[in-house]
Amino acid sequence: MTFETDRLLSFLPGLAALVAVILVLALLNFWLRRGQTGEISVTRQALMLLLTATGVLIVIFTLPLSEVSRGQVLSLLGIVITAVIALSSTTFVANAMAGLMLRAVNSFKPGDFIRSPNFFGKVTERGIFHTEIQTEDRDLMTLPNMYLVNNPVTVVHHSGTIISATLSLGYDVHHATIEQLLNEAAEACGLTDPFTLVVDLNDFSVSYRVGGFTDEVNQLLTIKSKLRKKILSTLHNNGVEIVSPAFMNQRQLDPEQKVLPAGESTNPDPEQPAGAVQQENTPEAMIFDKADSAAESEQLKTELEQSRERLKELSTAIKSSDDSTREPLEREQASLAQRVEELSETIAASKAEN
Repeated sequence: MTFETDRLLSFLPGLAALVAVILVLALLNFWLRRGQTGEISVTRQALMLLLTATGVLIVIFTLPLSEVSRGQVLSLLGIVITAVIALSSTTFVANAMAGLMLRAVNSFKPGDFIRSPNFFGKVTERGIFHTEIQTEDRDLMTLPNMYLVNNPVTVVHHSGTIISATLSLGYDVHHATIEQLLNEAAEACGLTDPFTLVVDLNDFSVSYRVGGFTDEVNQLLTIKSKLRKKILSTLHNNGVEIVSPAFMNQRQLDPEQKVLPAGESTNPDPEQPAGAVQQENTPEAMIFDKADSAAESEQLKTELEQSRERLKELSTAIKSSDDSTREPLEREQASLAQRVEELSETIAASKAEN
């Protein structure tokens, strides 16, 4: 009985070490991730991997094993790690290399809209092995970095993009009339430099593409929907039927009767100017909330870094300036120092909220 008790007690240091390692790793991981949005730090991931491996070694060395047994356990652990790396290296190393490549190219960042052959969404995080996007359904989707490297990725430029819609109309309406009406619809929803293209001559209809430029890239879904609404309203209000000649209706209609919905105001909200896009209560604010938060955090960090660099330049310039040029430099330095303090407080508050 005493032997068994001593044997069990000999395992207590190892059990205590195991519990301590788990707690330390959990607390360290929580501390490193606290308030972190957007980029997942490669340093943090490498540090956690190294600490985990160290914790495993500590647990092994605290177990009541002989030198021979401990050596065998370490050898077995080495074989297992080697086998895992060999079996998973195809995807593991490939995704890691792809992640480094995406960071080097830096074609997109948190907050950007990206479109691949099968997915569309707003980037929330970029990790070394995966990229996370927020879809139009507000869901978070993880894409392996290798997928983004092997497939073409379209990035919506932050300075603006083209919004367009395609529809088919009959041959009985002249294309010049349609072009004028569609351009009016594009202008009415706030698009600049509107254009209309004839993209195809089908058997029973003509396919048109209408589009224009917008710099409101954070409201793509709203503007696309608004463009389609304006197309419907403009064509219907000008007596153009949006049906192809193949349209079949089982009711008997007067040949002069057109299939049009009930009339509506071209601007239902008199308080809202035509073409204006409301900044609040848009679907994008709810759908891409995490991506917007990541983008805002990235912008604040970038501004903070630039402001600190400018402060260093001003400090050097003030030391070498004379009395006539020193005063404006000192005013700029004081104003910039206040801005740096505000940015630091804002970033700290954002981390606390997250």
